[in-house]
Amino acid sequence: MKKALSIALALLMVLGLAAIAKPASADAEEITLWTYPIGNWGNEEAVKALTDAFTAETGIKVKVEYLTYSDGDDKVNTALTAKKAPDLIMEGPERLVSNWGAQGYMVNIADLFDDQDKAEINAAALAACFADDATAFEYPLCMTAHCMGINLNAFKAAGADQYINTETHTWTTEQFLAAVKALYAHYGETVGVVFCGGQGGDQGTRALVNNLYGGTFTNAEHTAYTWDDAKNVQALKALYDLEGIDYDPSVVGGDEIANFYNGIFQMAFCWNIAQQLNPNSAGTGAEKTANGDDIVFMAFPSEDGVAKLQGGIWGFGIFNNGDDAKIEAAKKFIKFMADSEHTYDAVRASNFFAARSAVAGTELDVWSDNAIMAEYNKLMPMLGDYYQVTKGWAPARTAWWNMLQQVGSSDGSEAAIAAAVADFCGQANAN
Repeated sequence: MKKALSIALALLMVLGLAAIAKPASADAEEITLWTYPIGNWGNEEAVKALTDAFTAETGIKVKVEYLTYSDGDDKVNTALTAKKAPDLIMEGPERLVSNWGAQGYMVNIADLFDDQDKAEINAAALAACFADDATAFEYPLCMTAHCMGINLNAFKAAGADQYINTETHTWTTEQFLAAVKALYAHYGETVGVVFCGGQGGDQGTRALVNNLYGGTFTNAEHTAYTWDDAKNVQALKALYDLEGIDYDPSVVGGDEIANFYNGIFQMAFCWNIAQQLNPNSAGTGAEKTANGDDIVFMAFPSEDGVAKLQGGIWGFGIFNNGDDAKIEAAKKFIKFMADSEHTYDAVRASNFFAARSAVAGTELDVWSDNAIMAEYNKLMPMLGDYYQVTKGWAPARTAWWNMLQQVGSSDGSEAAIAAAVADFCGQANAN
């Protein structure tokens, strides 16, 4: 009898220890989210409305910390080192996939993407969230595309409006070159600049150069920088030779926007929906310059008129803190925000565009009540390869604008331009 009792007690102890070692699969009571200031996802009041809705439906509380871009990365890296990372993080693939994911800190969330999700999510956004075919470190919520802005009144005065399609917001390389020539003939001065004073707004100069003749910035695998191909050299030389376009090492993207807004330039290569809604943040009316001229956004010109735009992609990833219950709760949060009837509100809070066209077959028409946003949404299918996930991205950006400076100060010969391109692209690949 005593032996049987001892065996029973031992068995109970083993079961008890097993229960302690492996917690129940019930959802965690609370998870933490750290978010960068992506639209109103950096606004406590807006985010609380979203997290309160999640808590009401699931019973899971969400503790939120709001990061800035000035020190957010340092805070995350410090937390990772101290093993005190949040459960969830909201940002883009260049951080979640190619940085923290590549270092082994993120949970593979490929199981959150079913076939319908993959069909509904923008192809470029979907690809950017996967490290390989079976590994995803981000689930996309929203995105945007960068573009050009033009002064429509100036184009009309110069007769250059014949070269643009204001319905599709597209034009060909040939039409772009003809428009610049018409503007220069009319105004007799610089109408736009290849700005290269620093990396600010550099997505605009890359998109301009890459699109003109179909050049690429990296290979498809994102393992090497390829901007030294002949098509980019051709584009850089065409811009060098084009009267009305200058390479300007004293200007960065923000300066260009201000000059465009004030009527100094007639086109801007650093443009996006924020500027279109409120040019230069001046509060003088959407889609207008300082003197009231109409601003039309345009895709970058390409030989066939089909641009591949640079853009931003933002979504959620999960840090692997070793707590299965919190990981499952975090997955519920992601699906709630990015793949449910609540996605409409989550996207609206971002002030950007939905990364998917529909949710479970129901069209996700987020901006039908905003004419400017709805019109700008025409650019979203043009979002191109998200090459910001390539290794050595930070030094590559520096090499790019330094290369543009050297091209601009060269004699403009194909040999000189090709040499500058090869040199700085080589520097980018050396990192």
